[in-house]
Amino acid sequence: MSLPNIPNITPLISLDRCDTINLLLSSIALEEISLSHLLNAEGEKLQQFLKQKPVCIDDFLNMNHSINKTLQTIVKSQMLLVLKLEEVVSLAEQSVCCDGTCDCNDKHHQHDCNECSDQCDCFNDE
Repeated sequence: MSLPNIPNITPLISLDRCDTINLLLSSIALEEISLSHLLNAEGEKLQQFLKQKPVCIDDFLNMNHSINKTLQTIVKSQMLLVLKLEEVVSLAEQSVCCDGTCDCNDKHHQHDCNECSDQCDCFNDE
């Protein structure tokens, strides 16, 4: 399985608000992937434990306690991710993100993530 890629960020920070929001969403997604891998590892650990046919009830109790602790930690992390996601979504709703092209259909106009009518001379000449 290959790992997901995050865009290469140069030492010169040239991220606008929209890029930052996208990176925050990517970081949340990567954390979700890591939590899913932890859950999968716990399942595999339990399968291996059951294949060994433990003989003592203490072995079962120790395994149960270990898995419960891991699941509690994962649930706590999941709750924090939900809070982080809610904050990022509220930031995204407050932002105006465009693709950097001008609505006036003039191919020479390229703008940052702002309203085109505020930046474009085509709209200001009217």
